[in-house]
Amino acid sequence: MPIFILSIIIQIALVVHIVKTGRNTTWIWIVVLLPLAGSIAYLIVEILPELLSTRTGRQARRALEQKLNPSKDIKAAARQFNLSDSVENALKLANELYQQQAYIEAKELYEKSLVGIHAHDPDIMYGLAKTEFALTNFTATKKILDELIQFNPDFKNPDAHLLYARTLDALEDYIGATEEYEALHKYFAGPEADYYYALAQQKQGNILKARELLKSIIDKAELQGGHYKSLHKDYLKKAKSDLRKLETTHTL
Repeated sequence: MPIFILSIIIQIALVVHIVKTGRNTTWIWIVVLLPLAGSIAYLIVEILPELLSTRTGRQARRALEQKLNPSKDIKAAARQFNLSDSVENALKLANELYQQQAYIEAKELYEKSLVGIHAHDPDIMYGLAKTEFALTNFTATKKILDELIQFNPDFKNPDAHLLYARTLDALEDYIGATEEYEALHKYFAGPEADYYYALAQQKQGNILKARELLKSIIDKAELQGGHYKSLHKDYLKKAKSDLRKLETTHTL
């Protein structure tokens, strides 16, 4: 496609966007009279900040920052902790260590933070449970999550619920795990719960159920649209790959 025609298409698209979103109409003249510079200016001034303010935008920006400077956040958290070893700063540093897969160091900080009025803090307990799970200490994970609910009966966290289901599965409590996965299936927003449910069913030899769950993940993504697909692309890719393997290796 000639560059001139492409430029016209971009200008028209931007003008439509300006009108539909109620932007200052001055932008129309800038985009029309200054095709290249005007379009770039509009994207930088109006579109980019809007994209970065969304959840997807923030995740993309954080991912880019992590690639460019993977130790930036952890260094900042460590500096804050060194200045003041408060529970809040310890929790921030522990979370960053967890993200960097420094699980042993993160575990130590989570454990040290469970003191005084924070002895049964649900966020800290959940952080410690995640770390124990990552270290494959499944019995310890279950114990922490059981205590979390015992001391915080009103605590609602879908990710913690999923962690509990995965922990029961890892401990081969398949009946308990299935009950938790079924509950998650009814309300969990993303595809993670159903994906791990499918893995659990496959492990137990329930291929039909596993295939059904994987297919439902893919079908739901098609209905949700681009934003949902972008947000959950990793799990969608896994679901498609696993479904192809099941259909190749099993005649259903």
